[in-house]
Amino acid sequence: MHLGTIAAPTAERLMRSRYSAFVVGDARYLLESWHSSTRPPAIELDPGLRWLGLEIMATENGRMLDTIGTVEFRARYSQRGAVGEQHERSRFVRESRRWFYLGAD
Repeated sequence: MHLGTIAAPTAERLMRSRYSAFVVGDARYLLESWHSSTRPPAIELDPGLRWLGLEIMATENGRMLDTIGTVEFRARYSQRGAVGEQHERSRFVRESRRWFYLGAD
């Protein structure tokens, strides 16, 4: 999916691919998968942050034929020797058969 050849079929799959993009530092993919209405002009990734794992806690809608969806997740990371966690409820929208990240609640 990071090569732009296959669109994520569900909001959860897009969430997982975005997590993978954070893991490998693919800022281009993160911006391209972010909806144009909420996308920042640029994203700067912290090279000192190491992602350790993703846990999907819940999904609401976001299936192949839906137009909106949410994915609640927990992502663990380490940064300069300290372990942390990001807990987010992400919102997604599907346009022209492609899912996009909108933002977090």
